[in-house]
Amino acid sequence: MRLLIFSILICLAYAKIREISVLKSENNVLDTGFNDGKGYRPNWRDLDKRPLPEWYDRAKIGIFLHWGVYAVPSFGSEWFWMNWKTNVTKYVDFMDKNYPPNFTYQQFAPMFTAEFFDPAAWAQLFAEAGAKYLVLTSKHHEGFTLFPSKRSFSWNAVDVGPKRDLVGELSAAVRKRGLKFGVYHSLYEWFNPIYLQDKNASFETHTFVDTKLWPDLKQIIHDYKPSVIWSDGDWEAPDDYWRSTDLLAWLYNNSPVREEVVVNDRWGKDIPGHHGDFFNHADRFNPGKLLDHKWENAFTVDKVSWGYRRNMKIGEIMSDSQLLFQVVSTVSCGGNALINVGPTKEGTIIPVFQERLLFLGKWLAINGEAIYDSSPWFSQNDTVNGKVWYTCTKENYNATHPTYPPSANDKILAIYAIALEWPKDNWLTLGDITSYLHRGTYQVELLGNKGVYLTWKISNGKVAIQLPDKATVRSKVAWTLKFTLK
Repeated sequence: MRLLIFSILICLAYAKIREISVLKSENNVLDTGFNDGKGYRPNWRDLDKRPLPEWYDRAKIGIFLHWGVYAVPSFGSEWFWMNWKTNVTKYVDFMDKNYPPNFTYQQFAPMFTAEFFDPAAWAQLFAEAGAKYLVLTSKHHEGFTLFPSKRSFSWNAVDVGPKRDLVGELSAAVRKRGLKFGVYHSLYEWFNPIYLQDKNASFETHTFVDTKLWPDLKQIIHDYKPSVIWSDGDWEAPDDYWRSTDLLAWLYNNSPVREEVVVNDRWGKDIPGHHGDFFNHADRFNPGKLLDHKWENAFTVDKVSWGYRRNMKIGEIMSDSQLLFQVVSTVSCGGNALINVGPTKEGTIIPVFQERLLFLGKWLAINGEAIYDSSPWFSQNDTVNGKVWYTCTKENYNATHPTYPPSANDKILAIYAIALEWPKDNWLTLGDITSYLHRGTYQVELLGNKGVYLTWKISNGKVAIQLPDKATVRSKVAWTLKFTLK
């Protein structure tokens, strides 16, 4: 009898080892695609050599959507669950006042209904806003996935709540409108017991990465073929725990999106600002100066939260002018602007968010040539008039260093000066463009008033450009001067 029991235990142990072995084989955990010296090695030095896919730098404008179960309480921020469970007072009080004792966060999931979610209407809104790409939260730190994850049973939008593949529907809709589709994906999950086991083992084990994170990311990449992988939730562990370089080597070498995918810089503790196709550095990052690596300013129309919250106040929402400042200053300094709005649990984007996005789209319809396909000029923010930011367009694209100012060999097609404030006397004073106008070979026009060339006068190293009557100008907020050779 003892021999029989011992034999059964040996068989069970072998079966478990075999299960783990097969699981790792299925996930191709170490299959980076680097063979015989071809492709990118799984190390940062080699991965950093990959040229930035051109579409991303040319796009400039993206929309960010934070959508998940946190849209149900829609209070405070998308960190609702963590703030509640770590006893932040206003979250505890909110739950005590509005929900019965012993209510769990998981009970919010069936209330995440998305009954008004119309992916075609959303895609139309984003296209009319002037966006060229979209990034949707496939999974935030709560672990709930907006796609039918094979590793998130009953904690995904197909099994509970909307009963719909939200990632699949929206990706198809935005692509029909000509936009690129991308996904945000949190590496960690606050309360996933497998992740917490790895954390308690000081990240010496990789069970969560091998059995949950990699399979989810590979499923997303194979099923939806995103053009952007926007990683987050990386900061608790080093990049070797997340197997970041292995994943990126596979992504760049063997994945179905290897030619056009771009990734950000959140791949482990101390990695942001050092590695990635583009850098985020931190939320709402806008340095106000030229950087030597492609970067992105991800910011929120609701200045307090990324997810939708019912208790927002009008003063906490970006004005048209504030929105344009972020877009214009970002692009001038070589960045992309990723503009976040949080949808409701019913699947709507509230009117004030729509209004801001549509305003941006109307502005870009007039001034977009100073934004899309543009490059940084020699100067970013005018040294005489701080309300003016510059961009330019060049004949040749610099794929290796897209944020570099023009070189001596570059042919500049146009210089743009974007003024965020209209001068009271209709004379716009600038400093940094003066030497170009002094040559007498440039002509100046106001975008939206094509064919009407402006006059100017130079004095003491400054140029004063006479603008037309403001009542005749199409743009209502922020105006673009275009300088071209005669």
